[in-house]
Amino acid sequence: MNSLAVLALLPFLFWVTSFHVTWGDTHEDFLHCLALYSSNDPNSISKVIYTPCNTSYSSVLQSRIENLRFNTSETPKPVVIVKPTNVSQIQATIKCSQKHSLPIRIRSGGHDLEGLSYVSSTPPFVVIDLANLRTVTVDVTSKSAWVQSGATLGEIYHGIGMKSRTLAFPAGICPTVGAGGHFSGGGYGLLLRKYGLAADNIIDAHLIDVNGQILNRASMGEDLFWAIRGGGGNTFGIVIAWKINLVPVPPVVTVFSVSRTLEQNATKLFHRWQYVANMFPEELMIQLMIKKDSSSPTITAFFNALFLGGVDTLIPLVKEGFPELGVMKEDCKEMSWMEAQISFASGFTGNLSTDVLLTNTSIFPHKFKQSIDYFTDPVPLAVIEEIWKRIGENVEIVWLFLTPFGGRMSEISESSIPYPHRAGILYQMGYEVGWDDGSADTSQRHINWFRRLYSYMTPFASKNPRRAYVNYRDLDLGTNLPGHTSYETASIWGVKYFKNNFRKLVQVKTAVDPTNYFRNEQSVPPFSS
Repeated sequence: MNSLAVLALLPFLFWVTSFHVTWGDTHEDFLHCLALYSSNDPNSISKVIYTPCNTSYSSVLQSRIENLRFNTSETPKPVVIVKPTNVSQIQATIKCSQKHSLPIRIRSGGHDLEGLSYVSSTPPFVVIDLANLRTVTVDVTSKSAWVQSGATLGEIYHGIGMKSRTLAFPAGICPTVGAGGHFSGGGYGLLLRKYGLAADNIIDAHLIDVNGQILNRASMGEDLFWAIRGGGGNTFGIVIAWKINLVPVPPVVTVFSVSRTLEQNATKLFHRWQYVANMFPEELMIQLMIKKDSSSPTITAFFNALFLGGVDTLIPLVKEGFPELGVMKEDCKEMSWMEAQISFASGFTGNLSTDVLLTNTSIFPHKFKQSIDYFTDPVPLAVIEEIWKRIGENVEIVWLFLTPFGGRMSEISESSIPYPHRAGILYQMGYEVGWDDGSADTSQRHINWFRRLYSYMTPFASKNPRRAYVNYRDLDLGTNLPGHTSYETASIWGVKYFKNNFRKLVQVKTAVDPTNYFRNEQSVPPFSS
């Protein structure tokens, strides 16, 4: 390092030395390491590192904590947050973290339901927050886009919508979800029945592996490219950018949201929805959302729809296939695909401002517990009535969200990518319970309620295995053991997420990260771990 670089580094090294008081001699070298490996731009690296000594540390950490269960004084905190602005800073963090035996957690949107993108059960640990890597570059001619992992789904939709009314991307509803985690686990949304998952439509990626090398699809090989599209984040390396295939949509689509209470026949409508929602043409998605919260204890069912076409074509389809719902033309609104995403994200408030897509405000600013089930057969009316009874118990907030499958999802092989839940699935149902009271008793009461409901649904959900979705991570399904996790132990949860694809994921992991450096409590382990 030349003398000018040393002089430029002095302010940062002084800060490193001052940090000794709170972190200790053992890990002081880690911060020196980051500075030295970024010696070509030492001032830059000092600006993207945050420790508890920084006044902005808490705001950076909390900026993408979507589940307030993991924003308490008892929650383990990272000793360092690195918020890189370029690839070399990520490479330096990987190298130095390995050198000092510090595990890494990788955060894009912060929507990991168990907080594993920014919490570790084995501190000390480092968080790489990809929020500064959020560029979306749309190429209308090739019908593709490059998306950095820190970009949110809202930013992706905004970037596409500003360039074209007839191109779209099949991903989720929530605009604050980060691309990195969403794509890594599969990613479902309103276009699922027409075009499959987000991960089904990824055509290239840039990944930094355990050795700090930057790989694309050609250099990483097809097995690793297969694994990162649905095998879960924080497992095979750090994907910093994705090339996505944009799909055609008509310039005008139609949406509706029809709500019904129990007094308005919601029970029978729920029951009937199970038989028809997956049978409609693949251009029509009718999701079912069940809601109860403290502001409105009435249980309400919302039938929310996106149709790739005009209202005059939609109405006859719904009247023929689901006449019980009673959808009228005046319930429907025609708009562009981007406006439809805004409409769903805003809860059908009528606000079609693109600001909805660019918001950083949490959609669900509470403590919560979630999981998901897949159903191959409709549940009986008596089960729905029991669900209502349980929702009416003393819990603050309950959401059930049901998404029909069929269409394109029934056509894609379950081994095409790691996500296996395809043919034979009628719908998936997510369970969510939330609360605002911060007491331990309140938290435990709500989690216990959630577990009882999940247990009650066991006879009616998919079997052998009871399937789960890695993007709705649930540590109740099982966790890796500290230090060593066998294939058999990891299979307890891994087969539920990935079915027969789990073994191939373990094989890929063994080839690309045999020491299991990239790991969390539910990451794919190598055979030798």
